[in-house]
Amino acid sequence: MALESENRPGPWLAATAVATVATLAAVTATGDWGSLPHYGAVLVGLVLLVAGCLTVWFGHRERRRLVAVWFAALAVYVVQIATGGLVGLVDEATWASTLHLVAGGVAMLLAVLATVETIAPRRLPNATLGISAWRDYITLTKPRIMVLLLLTAVGGMFVGAQGVPELGLLLAMIAGLALACGGASALNHVLDRDIDTYMRRTDRRPVATGRIPASRALEFGLALSAFSFVLLASFTNILTASLAVFGNLFYVVVYTRWLKRTTPQNIVIGGAAGAIPAVVGYAAATGNLALPALFLFLIVFIWTPPHFWALALLIKREYAAAGVPMLPVVRGDAATARAILKYSVVLVLVTLLPVLTGTLTWLYLATAIVLGAAFLLLAVRLQQQLTPERSKRLFTFSLAYLALLFVAMAVDPIVLA
Repeated sequence: MALESENRPGPWLAATAVATVATLAAVTATGDWGSLPHYGAVLVGLVLLVAGCLTVWFGHRERRRLVAVWFAALAVYVVQIATGGLVGLVDEATWASTLHLVAGGVAMLLAVLATVETIAPRRLPNATLGISAWRDYITLTKPRIMVLLLLTAVGGMFVGAQGVPELGLLLAMIAGLALACGGASALNHVLDRDIDTYMRRTDRRPVATGRIPASRALEFGLALSAFSFVLLASFTNILTASLAVFGNLFYVVVYTRWLKRTTPQNIVIGGAAGAIPAVVGYAAATGNLALPALFLFLIVFIWTPPHFWALALLIKREYAAAGVPMLPVVRGDAATARAILKYSVVLVLVTLLPVLTGTLTWLYLATAIVLGAAFLLLAVRLQQQLTPERSKRLFTFSLAYLALLFVAMAVDPIVLA
């Protein structure tokens, strides 16, 4: 994936570089503790270095010194981690401790050099971010989609807490997941810039039009993703941070880069990415994954295909022009409508699982039944008469359906309490 690049790295890589130096300093400061803060700082430093290396490799590969110093810092840091493990294995032998300290010092030095090389004086246009540019960067995060994903995460957190979660933890989860979602969306803009120009709903996107260079969007997306891990690992737990990163990678690499362009089952498998936020919320509240988390995942996972296929029916010609094998393009409208109805039936049944296992009760059950009946009715009508109006009605309702269902999940434990 070669990207067009401006003369100098942008502010997002600079922020990643500064955060890396600060984190490596924290690794040194907590080194004698041999406890969770130290290991957490080590993991955060690794994530930041990997994000920086990916940015310079894909976005600024022509700047060989910049690439070399970032990858050298990562390599030495890995040596530092490995020698840190040796210290424990050989009963804190002097040679292992010395090697560990030397590797840590060299890694810090290289991180500083990488930061200096990244934030070296740049041309004025590269250092300026006007109001219009900030609007474009906000567009990269797909804020409307993000709101729905955050709502499922909040619902999942209320389910995990079986009531109102602690406010600070809730805010940290929301902020960290927002960064993860925004980062993944920005990377989606980068990867889809070649096909976005074929569709009316995407042809004005900042990267597709060139208003934001792909290299800058790459920096932005990777920086948000890395900072998401930092925030979630620091203020919630490592499991939550790891789940957010997994969802990010699945959406960007598995769905956007691979499935979307190769199979009509793209959104069926790729729906796993959109189902992760609900599990992230549950893990933030509990620190573990139990059966209710699986139910949350399944609800969003099964909801995703009928939701997106309803949209695909509306813009199938654009998907065809872009070469994206969405189900209506490959198998036709009638087959898509049948698939929507089948998945809608399964969805309604899956939404009953939290009640059958005692996780949620009558308020959620009543909401799920009413919303499910409406969803099924729209799906049946769509199959009976395939019109754009009915496709649009189902697509629009599916958004409200998921939002209201997760609001009911959040409210149900509070009513019980």
